[in-house]
Amino acid sequence: MFPTIRRSFIALTILTVPALAEEISVTLLPAQTQVTWTVASALHTVHGTFQFKSGQLHFDTATGKASGQLVVDVPSGESGSEARDKRMHKEVLESAKYPEAVFTADKVSGQLAPAGPSKVEFHGTFKIHGAEHELTLPASIDRNGNELKASIEFSIPYVKWGMKDPSVVFLKVEKTVDMHVKTTVKLP
Repeated sequence: MFPTIRRSFIALTILTVPALAEEISVTLLPAQTQVTWTVASALHTVHGTFQFKSGQLHFDTATGKASGQLVVDVPSGESGSEARDKRMHKEVLESAKYPEAVFTADKVSGQLAPAGPSKVEFHGTFKIHGAEHELTLPASIDRNGNELKASIEFSIPYVKWGMKDPSVVFLKVEKTVDMHVKTTVKLP
């Protein structure tokens, strides 16, 4: 009887141990990655999209080391209003001059569970509008076998970061845009 109880205790202990650290390399594909954004204004909240261009992340949760880049095609940004988009690209983003927004990872924190939900944070620099800014991207990851579904949400204080405030007399626009990234990747 005691060997059975002991084996059960060992099995239960193994199942409840926190996720083990592991080295992960993933390639994010444009077809499986959606980048959306929202910004509030006096009249309503504006919703839009950007096209994801490319991305690779390499990270080791044991050491906290991370590398790789996520690249967004800035001229692809749209909100559904041709006039608003033209102004956004010309006056705020200056997308002809700065065609890419790039996040470069340097650290990772958190653990990736062997299955189910996890929370991981990627730290690095975000280059947009010609300047680099320190940024942490919190990622909610759901692992099912070798498939990872990730959701990343963060804010960009675009006016503080040197971009023009598009507000006019009667139309005030928030000075922060909320970004949402969703992707599905396969582990090798």
